[in-house]
Amino acid sequence: MMDNNSSRYQKAVASKFPLFISQVMLIGNSNFSSSSRSLYVCGRIFLLCFFQLQDGTNGDVKNKALSYTQIRYMQHVDLEPVHTERPGEHIAYYKIANHYKWALDELFIKHDFRRVIILEDDMEIAPDFFDYFEAAAKLLDTDKSIMAVSSWNDNGQKQFVYDPKALYRSDFFPGLGWMLTKTTWMELSPKWPKAYWDDWVRLKEVRRDRQFIRPEVCRTYNFGEHGSSMGQFFDQYLKPIKLNDAHIDWTSEDLSYLTEDNFLIKFGKDVASATPVHGFDELLKAHNLDVDVRIQYDDQGDFERVARQFGVFEEWKDGVPRAAYKGVVVFRYKSSRRRIYLVGPDSLRQLGV
Repeated sequence: MMDNNSSRYQKAVASKFPLFISQVMLIGNSNFSSSSRSLYVCGRIFLLCFFQLQDGTNGDVKNKALSYTQIRYMQHVDLEPVHTERPGEHIAYYKIANHYKWALDELFIKHDFRRVIILEDDMEIAPDFFDYFEAAAKLLDTDKSIMAVSSWNDNGQKQFVYDPKALYRSDFFPGLGWMLTKTTWMELSPKWPKAYWDDWVRLKEVRRDRQFIRPEVCRTYNFGEHGSSMGQFFDQYLKPIKLNDAHIDWTSEDLSYLTEDNFLIKFGKDVASATPVHGFDELLKAHNLDVDVRIQYDDQGDFERVARQFGVFEEWKDGVPRAAYKGVVVFRYKSSRRRIYLVGPDSLRQLGV
């Protein structure tokens, strides 16, 4: 269902771009979480909300969708039985992946949209959410080394962010409010996984050396404590997220620094100019310095140890830490201008410094 956080922008967006709600109807006892998901679009930017329902017959969703005159309604009747690949798996992850594929096939193939923004509907959006994506769409169209654009920063907690204009490239797919092109979807659709689609996108064989654009300050806020992921990490990582509230005129922002060659040079210089900190108790040493700091980690275990000191995400997927670019994870120190760079053993070479 459209919540107030999304619908407050709905009229302004609908006047410029088509909006959709897609409801998935599940037949039989699915044992499926009643939490929802949403998708929004840019290019022709569209808003697509899709819902996972316990019994698959909640007519209020359709009625609510149709109460907005600017919104188009789609319904996915999912009759397929789920055969999980491992014992004890939640079938919700299979149903979510299946509905993603159905909805995106509908929008990209049937409706022939050029770009799509996917947003789970247990998320609040920032006032500049659509403006941000519209500006980033130009990058996505012209730089083929960018696989998608995201509104999310895994380390976007209040204590780790400062500049609402700052954007980065990342080798780690953030999800949680992201835009992709039809070209990319036509590549992904035929091999779309049965479940855990977000972790699948993070595989190197799927990403193929492409990166994702992400903001420093999130343009989405996840309030879905009891969603299909069972509130995992909610209190530690999601609840403290800073949702952007600053007005940014994205039409006047020059985003050319985010192209592959420009960003590699700029980011490499920033990392190289940071003051190296060695040895244990990096947190105390960083606290005693009033400059940007560079801390090298040796392997995944060492990264987790350092990340734990500062409180940033420790998780890796397929050899890549969350939010990392060339093995470097960057965040602000205590909401200040100062940056902390956690640098991998091969990062400086990859950055050319």
